[in-house]
Amino acid sequence: MFVSAVPRVPTDEATILHADLDSFYASVEQRDDPALRGRPVIVGGGGVVLAASYEAKAFGIRAAMGGRMARELCPRAVFVAPRFEAYTEASRAVFEVFDDVTPLVEPMSIDEAFLEVRGLQRLAGTPREIAMKLRADVRERVGLPITVGVARTKFLAKVASGVGKPDGVLVVPPDRELEFLRPLPVQKLWGVGPVTTRKLNDRGIYTVADVASLPEPALVSILGPYSGRHIAALAENRDPRRVTTGRRRGSIGSQRALGHRMRTADELDAFIVGIVDRVTSRMRKAGRAGRTIVLRVRFDDYRAITRSHTLDQPTAHTETVLGVVRVLLDGVLAQIAEHGVTRLGISVANLDDDDTLQLTLPFDQQSDSVLDTTLDAVRIKFGNAAITRAVLVGKDEGLSMPMLPD
Repeated sequence: MFVSAVPRVPTDEATILHADLDSFYASVEQRDDPALRGRPVIVGGGGVVLAASYEAKAFGIRAAMGGRMARELCPRAVFVAPRFEAYTEASRAVFEVFDDVTPLVEPMSIDEAFLEVRGLQRLAGTPREIAMKLRADVRERVGLPITVGVARTKFLAKVASGVGKPDGVLVVPPDRELEFLRPLPVQKLWGVGPVTTRKLNDRGIYTVADVASLPEPALVSILGPYSGRHIAALAENRDPRRVTTGRRRGSIGSQRALGHRMRTADELDAFIVGIVDRVTSRMRKAGRAGRTIVLRVRFDDYRAITRSHTLDQPTAHTETVLGVVRVLLDGVLAQIAEHGVTRLGISVANLDDDDTLQLTLPFDQQSDSVLDTTLDAVRIKFGNAAITRAVLVGKDEGLSMPMLPD
């Protein structure tokens, strides 16, 4: 096992918890239907696996896999339709447990969060004891399994929860951080996805220890300035970020699972109209406007690409965002035709508060802005399903994933 040649003197305690629900959607289904417990369960829609229980994962089934392939891998798997309202309610109950532990909770998604428990020892015990109790309380009060990683940094706490799955607690003591971290594969580093993993593996870099053995300029030459420096820092567990609360989102987005069948250009356009409509409606409700519009496309072979465009002025105007997305999508239609598409995601970043947006709209956008406002008002009063845009009538908009509040 790799041991650093330079002794590291811990300057802090392991008081950051990363709590991550296990196979969240599938676990909710197994909780609510006793007949599903202990069986391979697949939550799916539109021909795509959205989540799989650990019993199903044992057969190699994973999220975003096609339903046909999943059935071939595990013919006795039980397929259930997603119930997003149930997942949202379960998430809300779990976060109530988090809030009972500490006021310092930083949500990451509907099924995971960071918690800071510094200073709670006299009241609640050691971080390990707090993590054990948190895991037990989530099981008792919400009926779901959760894994908790405990470490000195957010990065390492998240790695620990991943290694500790399922349904476990894993504490990384400050004086054993590198001993724990170095043997792990490079994809355990936060932000290292399939593309970066391939780049590193092609150069014989397979573990965190391999990354740490390289000088930072070498990593920069392979991955670029930002990624190279980022990965070099994480390989040494240099992560100064603290658990923060009350921070507003840096972006607002939504995505749709589309299944594995071929889609026409008209169908794709209906999908993006629906996604953009949801994103911009959420932005206006949250009082935000943004400049950078991002399109993410996942192909049928599980590869993904991202395209973006930054405007001169922030906007939450539906037609403006839609126009940019249509141009971005047009640029990847040829690849979609060749490889197929299973998921579309759209987000707006570089967000600002939107106190004066309507006062600065160009004249030709004034009537469209009135339409946006009218749609928002009807949805607030009667629900999101009460009204939609004409182009979406009778169209399948795909599956919308539940998200944290904006």
